[in-house]
Amino acid sequence: MDISSALRTTGASRTFTADPVPEDVVVAILDDARFAPSGGNRQPWRVVVVADRALRRQLGDLMQPVWDQYTARSALGITPFNSVDDRQPDDVPHAANPLLDDIETVPVVLVVAADLRRVALVDGGLDRPPIVGGASIHPFCWSILLAAHDRGLGGVMTTFLSRVEPAAAPLLGLPEDHALAATIFLGVPDRPVARLRRREVPTFATVDRFDGPALGAGGGGAD
Repeated sequence: MDISSALRTTGASRTFTADPVPEDVVVAILDDARFAPSGGNRQPWRVVVVADRALRRQLGDLMQPVWDQYTARSALGITPFNSVDDRQPDDVPHAANPLLDDIETVPVVLVVAADLRRVALVDGGLDRPPIVGGASIHPFCWSILLAAHDRGLGGVMTTFLSRVEPAAAPLLGLPEDHALAATIFLGVPDRPVARLRRREVPTFATVDRFDGPALGAGGGGAD
């Protein structure tokens, strides 16, 4: 598919058919994704293809409390785990999640780590949580999803495992000075991805300053 179509139709797929994804397809997806940009072309990524069902269950059990916290925070009307006004809910009930409930049967489970020695954390000294280091690892993760979509697959990137990294690290043999960046689930979607809805360009792009005039206010934005 052409690049514009790919960008406009790569939605999140969280439930899959039982169709397997052959190893050579996973290799081909990663072979395309490796051309993603990274700071200094240092390519700091490492990928584990998690095939063992028992290990998958352990990872799912680690992520479940994070998901419970996420949904409980969402119910408070806040963005979960944000660095400005996040707060701990009084009640954190169990929240079903098909990815975690059925993690043993998801066709492909990838855990992506970043070698922190290869990531330039240029905002690390600011008086706020650093964020720019993701620029060297998350384009690779997104390229995995695009490459999968090009092959008729769907998927979703999650970050819940990063919150429990100390417990997950020994299970995965995470090398020293590496950080868990994402867990990616792939497979044949069991339903079509709904038409994607996104904010129009003039609602988020301005000229010269963030309080400047809206860019393209005359229209022409995405759906």
